[in-house]
Amino acid sequence: MRESKKAKEARIARIIEKLHEEYGSEPRIFLNFEKPWQLLVAVILSAQCTDERVNIVTKDLFRKYTTVESLAKADLSELERDINSIGLYKAKSKNLIACAKALIENFDSKVPSDIDELTSLAGVGRKTANVIRGNIYNIPSIVVDTHVKRVSKRLGLVKSDEPEKVEYELMKVLPKEEWILWNINIISLGRAICKARNPLCKSCFLSSDCPSAGKLEQGA
Repeated sequence: MRESKKAKEARIARIIEKLHEEYGSEPRIFLNFEKPWQLLVAVILSAQCTDERVNIVTKDLFRKYTTVESLAKADLSELERDINSIGLYKAKSKNLIACAKALIENFDSKVPSDIDELTSLAGVGRKTANVIRGNIYNIPSIVVDTHVKRVSKRLGLVKSDEPEKVEYELMKVLPKEEWILWNINIISLGRAICKARNPLCKSCFLSSDCPSAGKLEQGA
């Protein structure tokens, strides 16, 4: 059945309200950091890796490399050993050093807020750039990771499988003030309930507003 624009807007409003009730309405982040450049490092490391593992690694990493300058001067082989419990650690080590050098040379050691400037840095794509923009600069941004893409599609809010297209589709239907929280709350939902395989539809507080509810419990 085709959903009218008014009905869809009402359904989205209910979904957002329920997400707030379940997970809260205050922005939060799952990666540990104290300074903007540390969040940039953590997000680069988080690609194809759990936040828990990244937090374990960065606990010692940020004690060893206390500034952008010290990271830029890191020995590649030594840095590889420092982060070798993280997937793709060789490529990420090269990117971290290159990224740190670019921050020094092009941005006075500061993390930029402009998305084009951010994505010019080694290891930084739109997802990483939007995490920085949303969590450091409070610029409304939609971060599309595997959870956001999967859950948003199951909720019938997007059609594409391409992250950048999903980002723009969500920007059209979600209130701008909810963009940052959508990322955070949908990730929580995707990890705990709306899993890639065997989602827990019967336990989901969004089931009454989800067109996919009950159709995916044998595998998605």
